[in-house]
Amino acid sequence: MKIKKEVIEQLIAHAKKEAPQEACGYLAGQKDIVLRHFELTNIDKASDHFRFDPKEQFQAMRETRSLGQEVYAVYHSHPETLARPSEEDIKLAYDPNLSYVIVSLANGAHDVKAYKIKGLQVTREDLEVV
Repeated sequence: MKIKKEVIEQLIAHAKKEAPQEACGYLAGQKDIVLRHFELTNIDKASDHFRFDPKEQFQAMRETRSLGQEVYAVYHSHPETLARPSEEDIKLAYDPNLSYVIVSLANGAHDVKAYKIKGLQVTREDLEVV
């Protein structure tokens, strides 16, 4: 996955702003490059899982389409754990065509990793910052 450097920085800032709760949202772009993120509200207000606000989710999808872009990934943060999918993340990964990006703030680090999840199979995806 190719992603703009400023988007990575924005994801980390969003994760820090929402900590100790998980931050969440969509990543969208064109021509296989992530150009923007959509910060969505974690309506569960939890530190170990997230759930999108449906109204914001649909608005983000509409805006993405109106810009001629597409959603490439779901992102969320792990305020206290590593940047790898939890069992719940794997169970709730509903679309095998999307990437799943996790921003970890564990141990004061800012680690961002991407995965493809199909069923129970998790595959690490390369992140190329452009």
